[in-house]
Amino acid sequence: MSNITQVLPLFKLIILSLLSITATTLTVMPSMASTIKNIDFLGEVTFSSDTQVKQTLLGGLSGITYDASKNVYYSISDDRSQNNPARFYTLTIELKQNSLGAVKFTDVTLLKNQDGQNFPAQSLDPEGIALTSKGILYISSEGDATATNLTNPFVNEFSITGEQLKALPVDDKYFPTAPQTSGIRTNLAFESLTITPSQNYLFTATENALVQDGAIATVSNGSPSRIVGYNTVTGKPAAEYLYFTDKVANPPITASGFNTNGLVDLLAIDDKHFLSLERSFSVGAGNTIKLYEVSLEGADNIRDINSLSAVDITNIKPAKKELLLDFDKLNITLDNIEGLTFGPDLPDGKRSLIVVSDNNFSSSQSTQVLAFSVEPVPEPEATAGLAALVVAGLVAKRKSKFFQRSSR
Repeated sequence: MSNITQVLPLFKLIILSLLSITATTLTVMPSMASTIKNIDFLGEVTFSSDTQVKQTLLGGLSGITYDASKNVYYSISDDRSQNNPARFYTLTIELKQNSLGAVKFTDVTLLKNQDGQNFPAQSLDPEGIALTSKGILYISSEGDATATNLTNPFVNEFSITGEQLKALPVDDKYFPTAPQTSGIRTNLAFESLTITPSQNYLFTATENALVQDGAIATVSNGSPSRIVGYNTVTGKPAAEYLYFTDKVANPPITASGFNTNGLVDLLAIDDKHFLSLERSFSVGAGNTIKLYEVSLEGADNIRDINSLSAVDITNIKPAKKELLLDFDKLNITLDNIEGLTFGPDLPDGKRSLIVVSDNNFSSSQSTQVLAFSVEPVPEPEATAGLAALVVAGLVAKRKSKFFQRSSR
């Protein structure tokens, strides 16, 4: 009986430990708890609008992705094969624990269409780029909805050397029409692109609402965008989710002045959680950039709804978003920020986050590279798993001592 009385306190300790762990996990990880915290600005590097890289005009950087196997980045230019053929750039970024070092553009890769040729002028509007763990690139194009150049948006697969390998299907509700009764709007379509760490899903999104879904963002209202998820195994779209953009941050200096706000990039944290980048611009007020964390948990799949204007949109559960960073707090002049990616882990264990700007090939703008460090919050499963390992170790230690005593 003495052996049993020695074991009972051990089981009591285990039960109390697990209850404590569960309570702590539920406390620090509520349903919409952020998985990112402590975003610190590391610095910026800028390039003038006349910068040349291997006989091409550097500019229009609308998306960026990191190649961990080579410690380089690939950034897509949104040049519609007008200044130079459609292309993406290779760059290196020196990251230190508390600062951003040198940024160097080392190469340029021209994109080839399904015929193995450079894309003709105005045949695409490349905006998003994402790299798989197998070294394959996905690139998204916004297309065009102008009456004289109706061009469908696309999400296509490319080799790392720029050859188009495959075109993923796009639902026809995204195809532009003339007159404009449905489909994407010019410059407000597939701006974003990201692949999940599991490699199971690829996501893009419309920058603003489809014509049949609602209004564009204004100083009075946001816009109902769609997040589109592809199954990478089947290569087919699997789901769509409603995402509400913010309204335009500031009014233009004149009532007729250009103004916009849109969802310009997504970055997957896991299969259901993302960072989203919204960029607002108004003539005279400049750019306002905000970084959100987005959750698809509980969001309704709206893929079978061809027109959000035809249903009661208040009955649809949208993606949830939570503000992480207003770039105005950086106290720097912001350019037309449009792309972001995680880079390598930093020496202190935090993750690096890289952001790039599209200078619109304008002499009054610049290509801007910003770097941040972000601290991930452990998932509940990871916290519980770690605690279980601690408890298991404690159990093993106590059992070892118990059996040593019993064997004497």
